[in-house]
Amino acid sequence: MKWNMTFASLLLAALVLSPTWAAALNDDKALAIVTESKQRDSGWVDASATMTMTLFDKRGNSVSRELRTMMLEVADDGDKSLTIFDTPHDVKGTVFLNISRVLEPDQQWIYMPALGRIKRISSRNKSGPFLGSEFAYEDVGSFEIEKYDYRYSGMEDLHGKPNHVIEYIPKYENSGYTKLKVWMDVEHLRQSKVEYYDRKGSLLKTLELSDYALYQDRYWRANTKTMINVQNKNKTVLATNQLTFGVDFDPATFHRSGMKHQK
Repeated sequence: MKWNMTFASLLLAALVLSPTWAAALNDDKALAIVTESKQRDSGWVDASATMTMTLFDKRGNSVSRELRTMMLEVADDGDKSLTIFDTPHDVKGTVFLNISRVLEPDQQWIYMPALGRIKRISSRNKSGPFLGSEFAYEDVGSFEIEKYDYRYSGMEDLHGKPNHVIEYIPKYENSGYTKLKVWMDVEHLRQSKVEYYDRKGSLLKTLELSDYALYQDRYWRANTKTMINVQNKNKTVLATNQLTFGVDFDPATFHRSGMKHQK
């Protein structure tokens, strides 16, 4: 009996210290946290927002754009969004349609009045800059759990609050990233910060999410998103001016056939 107890203790210790076993537990923990965060943010149905996008170059020069976004939650699939640029003149009338998918690449189209036609964004080009900003086309779709694998990296304090640190590993073969490192506050499971690592594994850019507000007593939204490219020193700030839930959009709004007729 004494030998059996010793053997069992050694076996348990070996399992606890096994890197593979520990990694599997961390992966499960990360997935559970991400799933809980997603569930807390489900059920909003639809929303509209007016925003200001400000682009800064490395010298501090800036240009601002005014835009409107309509968003539609889709059960059992990715969400949809339609974005219309109102100012300045060089982008006025540009319309961007995103139909997120869970297990397939997102479907994205852009209409630019100067071209007079609707262009589909290739699945191989989604790592490119979204209208010259530091956000990529890959960044502007809805978040879907199935698009990534997850690794739990531990806990860190950020801005005086404890955060889970989780690595998101894209499953999308044409992703511009090898991983995303996400800080998520423990209390509300909101993203606080995201680091994006390029195809060489180097840090490419950092997203800071701030000015959170609670809508409908349930849905947290960051009213300021600051994307800083650490390689080219450019920065894009996306600020929400107004956000409204319960708009009751016609689903037909989110179809490429109507992109040329948006006002």
